[in-house]
Amino acid sequence: MERRVKRLRRQVWAGGHLQRFGTPNGMRENVWFVTLTYRGVDDWQPRHISKCLKAARRWCQLRRVPFRYLWVAELQQRGALHYHLAIWLPKRLQLPMFDKQGWWPHGMTHRVIARNAVGYLMKYLSKISPFHQFPKGVRLYGLGGLTQQARSICSWLNLPSWCKQRFGVGDLKTVAGRRVVRATGEILETMYRRVFQPAGMRLYPNGPLPARWADGPYSSIDCVSLHAGAS
Repeated sequence: MERRVKRLRRQVWAGGHLQRFGTPNGMRENVWFVTLTYRGVDDWQPRHISKCLKAARRWCQLRRVPFRYLWVAELQQRGALHYHLAIWLPKRLQLPMFDKQGWWPHGMTHRVIARNAVGYLMKYLSKISPFHQFPKGVRLYGLGGLTQQARSICSWLNLPSWCKQRFGVGDLKTVAGRRVVRATGEILETMYRRVFQPAGMRLYPNGPLPARWADGPYSSIDCVSLHAGAS
């Protein structure tokens, strides 16, 4: 659970800040912060959030704006699951109330314009601990509307450290659980081997550890195309 939460925090932080690359040039926008609450403690069902987002996406499509969002799940003190959702919209649009629209018929909703939506989401994530008992099968976060380059950065952030020391954003792809170099098709062997011992597990390097890039891991990003997605 601890590893899952660490990965979650990294993805949410990156996904939220990278949403700015999807903002068309010159467009002023608001970030709406929405809370979705259940009436009952045990009302959660796995498709509730996806159906809600599908309705919000349709609303955006009718207004010809991209649906750019980020959400996290949280457990309330009473034990009920609820969701915190950030949505990026042009200033000319006002996001409706989800419950009044029928998008969230499972309880109450609240929405405001947030100054630091990503910061709020990270605050809620800081409350998650390995002792929290989320419903079986629940997703802890979701995001959408990122540009291709932004998605590549999010994927790179969750690579093992030894991969990030050798390769930049977009240089690797994952095929059947193996890391593959896009340019050459080379399949990378794992950098460490696991040795199980009575006291636990130890990792031993299979070879010399790679030196970190002098130019930084992001040096392979095509900055022109990165910002072109926002135009």
